[in-house]
Amino acid sequence: MVTIYDIAKATGVSAPTVSKALNGIGTMTEATRNKILETAKQLGYEPNMSARTLTTKKSHLIGVVYDDTGMSRGFGHPLFSVLLNRFREQIEQAGYDIIFLSRHFGMSYFAHSKFRSIDGLIIITPDNDCPYEEFLPFVDHKVPCVSTNTIIKGICTVITENESGGYKAAEYFIKKGHTKIAFLSGPRNNISFAAEERLKGFKKAFSDYGLSFDENLFEECDFWHVNAGYEAFKRLYSRTKDFTAIFACSDLMAYGVMQFAEENGISLPDDLSIIGFDDDSISEFSKPHLTTFRHDAVKIADMAAEMLFQQLTDIPVPEIIRFPAEFIERDSVKLIK
Repeated sequence: MVTIYDIAKATGVSAPTVSKALNGIGTMTEATRNKILETAKQLGYEPNMSARTLTTKKSHLIGVVYDDTGMSRGFGHPLFSVLLNRFREQIEQAGYDIIFLSRHFGMSYFAHSKFRSIDGLIIITPDNDCPYEEFLPFVDHKVPCVSTNTIIKGICTVITENESGGYKAAEYFIKKGHTKIAFLSGPRNNISFAAEERLKGFKKAFSDYGLSFDENLFEECDFWHVNAGYEAFKRLYSRTKDFTAIFACSDLMAYGVMQFAEENGISLPDDLSIIGFDDDSISEFSKPHLTTFRHDAVKIADMAAEMLFQQLTDIPVPEIIRFPAEFIERDSVKLIK
């Protein structure tokens, strides 16, 4: 059985340095870390997890909260799926495994995390019915945590700049000649603040361009999926037809709008221009091709992993870090002359 001492001998570094490299902690050059990891791989090193747990009092497990009660996409979400895969890669390179936590065994996320003895937690997307307060025990017990969707006081959050995205959507419509613009919101709750932030930026653009947003053109979806977008737009359209454009807070909801439009003879973008958010995989193949926003999922995942590693080594982290979304211009917005 290969040990860290065999790796130390083969690389010419100390056993403690090998241990740090294998566990993704400590400071050393990237060349040294890579040399150790490559040598360990060549020698066929396999860590004794039971012995490591007894020695370090750590499980080397990172809990993942990923529940899909509001999107109906499972692991197919354009942001969360990429984020999860990239985060997993970073975690595994540091010698950790991931384990999914659930509220479906008659216990809270925190109770499940204690049962599994996790060393840290990433909150990607919680159960839609999960109360904000359920994550506070993680803060109280100083469990290293990072969130990529839910803003929780005391937990480092790495997310998209939603407010600037909402601003850009409104500004783009306005510069294309639209002034009567509807806003199709995702659920506004204490789990995800994305819809609220995008609305804030959206309204700010109106104000900056000397316009007033018509509150009658606001409609909130019950969920983030296609059917919710369809039903919400149906409610809006039955109430008023006095608008030429709509910003949907997700591409899935935008597809719901497109489906309703097709069934009711509304031509896109001639009768109605539309912008989504997420750059879902079929956005560029929809008719019309959907103008939208693309999250920088790789940067978010890398930063989330880095913030978790820092906490695991007792390094302070900021409360919130944001990355801008890329605006993807296609042909779903008509120029009004």
